[in-house]
Amino acid sequence: MARTGRYEAVVRGLEAFIDAKRPAEAAIFRFPPVMSRKMIERSGYLNSFPNLLGCMCCLTGSEREITSTVTSFNAGEADWTDALAASDLVLSPASCYPIYPMAAEAGPVPRAGLWFDVACDCFRREPSTSIDRLQSFRMREYVRIGTPEQILAFRAEWIERAEAMADELGLAYAIDVANDPFFGRGGEIMAASQVQQALKFELLVPVVSSVKPTACMSFNYHLEHFTEVWDMRDEDGAMPHSGCVAFGMDRLAVALFATHGLDPALWSAALRRTLRLA
Repeated sequence: MARTGRYEAVVRGLEAFIDAKRPAEAAIFRFPPVMSRKMIERSGYLNSFPNLLGCMCCLTGSEREITSTVTSFNAGEADWTDALAASDLVLSPASCYPIYPMAAEAGPVPRAGLWFDVACDCFRREPSTSIDRLQSFRMREYVRIGTPEQILAFRAEWIERAEAMADELGLAYAIDVANDPFFGRGGEIMAASQVQQALKFELLVPVVSSVKPTACMSFNYHLEHFTEVWDMRDEDGAMPHSGCVAFGMDRLAVALFATHGLDPALWSAALRRTLRLA
């Protein structure tokens, strides 16, 4: 999908809007759109969402072998993709995955906990072709690592903040408990458990449909999943918990256009000031 200057101006405005809400303690990291295959395998994403994962594949071998592949394709004799081999990289499915091993390598989590501001271009092999479910999209997250009490307080605070943000953006919304799209029959059990424990909430905006509104922000409590995977400990030797608030930058932009119209020049003066639109 091509992105016009008008669209990108709105996304930049959203970035600045979210920047202004950044926790003062948050360390800022911006990640590339690819990450280590071993890292994503260890994190458990392959087990939970194998249908959404994209792997980087490349032509490998000697110059002669690669040239032969290209020559065969140009001659109509073979498909060059038959010679592809999986690399050590995957397309990033979420912006927060690289931060957990980095935090673990930094040593014990301090008693005050940790905050991060992370972002990257993400990819998920979504089965939908709807404009609110892009396969390539931008994600921004605030991540918190600390005690269970700290994570729950962080999530509650951000749900309240997100409601105020949606009001300021002039978006109709609802907050509801949700689940991730876990794969397969086993995934149905995981999804039910996630809902039962109220580990995930979403801010839903009627973009394409009011019957099936679009999740534009999510508020997630991971329990010990990532900290256990990366053997993280706090200063007392206990295993911390983690959580995050995620902003779907493209979904939010699409929601703004769907709500206020296709020409930002005609949006209200207040909204234009909020998004720093000239």
